[in-house]
Amino acid sequence: MAAQFPPDSAGLVIPQTAYFTEPLALDCGRALADYEIVYETYGTLNADGSNAMLICHALSGDHHVAGFHEGDAPNKPGWWDNCIGPGKPIDTREFFVVCCNNLGGCKGSTGPTSINPENRKPYGPDFPIVTVKDWVRSQARLADRLGIQQWAAVIGGSLGGMQAMQWAITFPERVRHALVIAAAPRLSAQNIAFNEVARQAILSDPDFHHGHYYEFGVVPRRGLMIARMLGHITYLSDEGMRAKFGRELREGTLIFNFNFDTEFQVESYLRHQGKAFVDRFDANTYLLMTKTLDYFDPAADFDQDLAIAFHRAQAQFLIISFTSDWRFAPARSKEIVRALVQAHREVSYAEITSEYGHDAFLMPIPLYHEMLRNYLARVAREVNSQTDKPSQDTSRTPAASEVHAHAA
Repeated sequence: MAAQFPPDSAGLVIPQTAYFTEPLALDCGRALADYEIVYETYGTLNADGSNAMLICHALSGDHHVAGFHEGDAPNKPGWWDNCIGPGKPIDTREFFVVCCNNLGGCKGSTGPTSINPENRKPYGPDFPIVTVKDWVRSQARLADRLGIQQWAAVIGGSLGGMQAMQWAITFPERVRHALVIAAAPRLSAQNIAFNEVARQAILSDPDFHHGHYYEFGVVPRRGLMIARMLGHITYLSDEGMRAKFGRELREGTLIFNFNFDTEFQVESYLRHQGKAFVDRFDANTYLLMTKTLDYFDPAADFDQDLAIAFHRAQAQFLIISFTSDWRFAPARSKEIVRALVQAHREVSYAEITSEYGHDAFLMPIPLYHEMLRNYLARVAREVNSQTDKPSQDTSRTPAASEVHAHAA
């Protein structure tokens, strides 16, 4: 019997692989002679390719952004399934949505777990450190392969939002709209420090073996688990953790054990998150991704002036932040907005009240989703006006430039 999916689900999705033989020069000075990019698509590309939309994933994300793979549990869809599908804010009746696993990842695209053609062993630590600019250049090649000359929109949260910004700067003529969610123009010293502690947890694990742990048949489980636990704390807010866990003990008692076993609910939660992450992610990839974050600084190529960098952009921007996000606080989004205003780019900004912390960009917060829906309805109307095709969305939603919403 065929699987039954909700009417607003992207349904069964089959990942695809694009193989490239043209060398890709990297910012580190090295090059990938050939490489693979795994990606998924949702919806249908229109005749002139004007309805294509790119979703860029964050640090631990991948290409499986919506729908289900064969054999998936009904409660385990893609990581942004609440936002992508027929009738959802990113409406697959209107848009052809693309999401790829970035180079250096561990979900099929060429990365540390891939075979190095020079020695027929996994790359491991020998895989080059890639930058956001490297990712964008590789994504542009994928777009070429798919026959997409210009994205109707490039969307991403966190590290994905950084890619959306870089797209608008590196390929200004190929992006009509850039949606930058819960991001920053570059990492603060505090954020770099969090990443360094996470890296040291992995590097100091006895099973790391200088990154060649594949050859020993082991995984630096403890180091990767601690790195994830640390990262996860920064994705949550104090308010959210207090509401969810408080100081509740795991066994529902007020009696302490006076040992170092798991006692508090929050301890149990973090350990569960860490253990689950180890089973689905690669330690070398985690090291690479944190360095990619550290190195992101689009203003560096323009005398440290972000406004000058954005002068190149032709896209219209929607910037969204969340009140309880302290990893990439609203003040960091406002830095982006100020630079865009100084560059005379069209930009709309929304600060959404939420207790979910940095992870809020993944949550189905009503005002947040309404903001995305309104903005993308406008983008869909632009696409349809070019193709003379009636839009699926007939509601009278205001343009995002009219919705400078600050939820209080």
